[in-house]
Amino acid sequence: MILNTLDISQRLFDETDVQKRIFLIPAPDRTEFEGHSGASIDLHLGRWFRTMRQSNVTVLKVGKAQSYSGFSKEHFVRFGKEFILHPGKFALGMTLEWISFPGDLAGHITGKSSLGRRGLVIETAAGIHPGFAGCLTLELANVGEIPIALNPGMEICQVFFHKTLSANSRATSQFKGSRKPGSTT
Repeated sequence: MILNTLDISQRLFDETDVQKRIFLIPAPDRTEFEGHSGASIDLHLGRWFRTMRQSNVTVLKVGKAQSYSGFSKEHFVRFGKEFILHPGKFALGMTLEWISFPGDLAGHITGKSSLGRRGLVIETAAGIHPGFAGCLTLELANVGEIPIALNPGMEICQVFFHKTLSANSRATSQFKGSRKPGSTT
C-alpha cells in the first residue's frame, strides 16, 4: 500500500505516535500538503557531490566492498552556485533533507520527470528500507547533449512511502546517518 499525501502529512506532523513518525529535516511546510492529491513528497538537491577521476586503472572492480576515494573527487557547492554535469558524465549527489523512516514503512525514490526530459537521469539504490535514516545518495547522469546546471536546493526527486505488512521497531540500515556521497561499494 502506497501512502497518499494526507497519510504522509499525518506521519510527518503527528507527534502522538513517535514509532510511526517520518522525520524530515528541514521539515516541509504543512501548507504544502493542503489540497494536494499526490502520493509522494519532493526532496531537494544538497550541496555535496562526488565525481570519478580519470585514472590509469584498467578496470573498476565492484564485486567486493572497497573504497574508491582515490579515484573520485568530492565537491562542495554553495547555495546560489551551480554544479555543472556535462554530457555523458556521472556524479553522486545527496538530498538536502535528512530523512528517517519508521519500522513499518519502506520507500522508493525516483527522479522528477521534468528533469528527465532534459537528459538528467536520477537513480538511487531506489529502495529505501524501514529504519533508514540519513540523506539519500542520488546517482546523477547526463544522457543529453548539453551540460546541465544543478543548483543546491532545487527540487530533484520524489519519495514514495510503502506500508510494510509487519512493523519492525528495531529496523536499521547499514547506511544510517549518511550525509555525503560515499565512494565504497
